[in-house]
Amino acid sequence: MALTRRTTLLAGAALGGAALLSGCAEEARPDPGAAERSAAAERVRTRAARDSRALLARYDATLAAHPGLGARLRVLRDEVAHHIEAFTSGAPSAAPSASAASAASGSAPGVPADERSARAALADAERTLADSRTAALVTAPPELARLLASVAAAGAAHAYLLTEAE
Repeated sequence: MALTRRTTLLAGAALGGAALLSGCAEEARPDPGAAERSAAAERVRTRAARDSRALLARYDATLAAHPGLGARLRVLRDEVAHHIEAFTSGAPSAAPSASAASAASGSAPGVPADERSARAALADAERTLADSRTAALVTAPPELARLLASVAAAGAAHAYLLTEAE
């Protein structure tokens, strides 16, 4: 009988220890969303939104200087405004809206005098920004990396569309 009690006691202790360890393991697991809310991720998001605002200002300046490009540029410009919203939605800090940021940018970037050069300048800006976002993927947490990759791909497509012959 003593052997049965001892076996029962040891089995109970083993089960209790296993339960305790599994409970500790659950607590030790990192919060999967913590990286998305980290200060580093917030810096990447803030920079991405700021860069998109600057690109939006370039589109606005180009549209103001070359109204004839409106049909071609307006859709791309609106996409850039959506990118700002994507980077700022749910962010802890209150970010200005795309139109407010564009209006508040103050000095508009220089726009080339002819339409073809103006489109090429926008394409260069899109390409540079896409490359920057691609480089940021290495340090970004998973969900932010997906967003950066998507927006970088959109920027590369914009660059292509801007340089495509009419």
